Amino acid sequence: SSYWPLTAEVMSSLAASEKSSPNAMGPKEVELILVKEQNGVQFTSTNLVAPAQTNPSGEKERETWGKKIDFLLSVIGFAVDLANVWRFPYLCYKNGGGAFLVPYLFFMVIAGMPLFYMELALGQYNREGAAGVWKICPIFKGVGFTVILISLYVGFYYNVIISWALFYLFSSFTRELPWVHCNNTWNSPNCSDWADNSSIGDIYKATPAQEYFERAVLHIQDSNGIDDLGRPRWQLTSCLAVVIILLYFSLWKGVKTSGKVVWITATMPYVVLTVLLLRGVTLPGAIDGIKAYLSVDFLRLCDAKVWIEAATQICFSLGVGFGVLIAFSSYNKFSNNCYRDAIITSSINSLTSFFSGFVVFSFLGYMSHKHNVALDKVARDGAGLVFVIYPEAIATLPGSSVWAVIFFIMLLTLGLDSMGGMESVITGLIDEFKFLHKHRELFTLFIVVSTFLISLFCVTNGGMYVFTLLDHFAAGTSILFGVLIEAIGIAWFYGVDRFSDDIKEMIGHRPGRYWRLCWKFVSPCFLLFMVVVSFATFNPPNYGSYMFPQWANLLGWCLAMSSMTMVPLYAIYKLCTLPGRFCDRLAYAITPETEHHLVDNGEVRQFTLHHWLVV
Repeated sequence: SSYWPLTAEVMSSLAASEKSSPNAMGPKEVELILVKEQNGVQFTSTNLVAPAQTNPSGEKERETWGKKIDFLLSVIGFAVDLANVWRFPYLCYKNGGGAFLVPYLFFMVIAGMPLFYMELALGQYNREGAAGVWKICPIFKGVGFTVILISLYVGFYYNVIISWALFYLFSSFTRELPWVHCNNTWNSPNCSDWADNSSIGDIYKATPAQEYFERAVLHIQDSNGIDDLGRPRWQLTSCLAVVIILLYFSLWKGVKTSGKVVWITATMPYVVLTVLLLRGVTLPGAIDGIKAYLSVDFLRLCDAKVWIEAATQICFSLGVGFGVLIAFSSYNKFSNNCYRDAIITSSINSLTSFFSGFVVFSFLGYMSHKHNVALDKVARDGAGLVFVIYPEAIATLPGSSVWAVIFFIMLLTLGLDSMGGMESVITGLIDEFKFLHKHRELFTLFIVVSTFLISLFCVTNGGMYVFTLLDHFAAGTSILFGVLIEAIGIAWFYGVDRFSDDIKEMIGHRPGRYWRLCWKFVSPCFLLFMVVVSFATFNPPNYGSYMFPQWANLLGWCLAMSSMTMVPLYAIYKLCTLPGRFCDRLAYAITPETEHHLVDNGEVRQFTLHHWLVV
């Protein structure tokens, strides 16, 4: 094939093509390639080359998700975690059944979805991690470090739940499951095939499944409390090491690898939940369990505690405030429709919680029927549901080992994609400290190995006490506080009108008045209320009858405060390091970094009444 020489027409068409794409990023170069010489005439080809895309600061352009579905699955995988299976169904049952959906959906619409949308839009527009996005209002950058720290703290103990699931998975590859009988070496004299706690004499009895979890897996009988931990147990340590290796290889290359891993980890739970539901509804007593789950008691809505529990569930189940949504959306294409993504993913999260309730209560109804006890004797939430009650129910089915393997694979995948939350830590710090960009693999290794070393405290004989303490303090009040400061920073200091303009730039239209009102008034008021309630209703942690010593509670509060104090500490640091009088410093600190030249001219939007009143 012959190539035509470069002509004026070609040059003009190249210029036209460049003009027609105003949004094309980075400079364009025309590349001339000498192809061959034929009969003394040189023939050339030309093509338009976009050099490695750069942003204004001259760095390589940010990588993006391979496919849009990679992003959606990552967000769904992160938001849908073990709490959807072990917490929501129980809350629903305890707080008026179907009536609980009223406060749950109410808070979802006024706070959950607006905050979810806000974080996705914030990350996508600014294309930075949780700390870097605060170039829009530098004084609030401390909240970025708050959420990064919270994600790190959660990683310390969340890995341990996944390692328990892995331990159970390995234990399930036997003809007879090890939590069926009381004749094992780890069983105590208190073990009986079913603990009916209705009579005083039986109050100290424990089921084989309960003893398997506490005595064979945790070895809690070998510890007297948090001040008597012992060494890490090699079986759980090995499981933890496997989890950490899986985590590293899903994170080390960034969204290019994690976006592929979620194809398995985010979809598998839905397949398994459906299979378990089809099996569960065929069991005797299952329909009674489901009826109890859905039974509507509207009188419970008069109880303030029901509303508080619904609000708390919304705050924690959507995954807002961990910096993960910001990190994930920062890898989106600039023009991606983040509004539609927010609606889809937050809706799927709530529907999954509701759907998993049918699975859980079909099996709880079966247990209640089989042992001829009231449903509230078997219904519980937390680790007890998935590591005691559920394994016990599965053990009574024909082909129990197969069902156990299926169930624990589901727990494993639910946990692993939620641990993608470590992406918040890695992206947040890499974007903040640019020199780490070149060493992402090494930095990721450093983070996961550090996490592993601290998690070792949770796999000792007394590890459950450390786990309970971390679970109670690491992401409770501090996460609500973090999201509150985030909402105030964006809606009030950066400005809802300005934020809406950013969204219009991305998706082509401004958010409706409803969203703007929620961001400016409703969500911050809701979060402030939640922070106050969280402090007011604080109860010290306990594990069963064990109460933690005073020093442990103090340590827990230090952990919670260490993330929260990042907000005032960074604000003070920023004000002290900026030049000029206090007024000038404040102006620079609350003005987007790209507009500091306006401050020099005395134009500070935040110093006008219009800025604070506009919605």
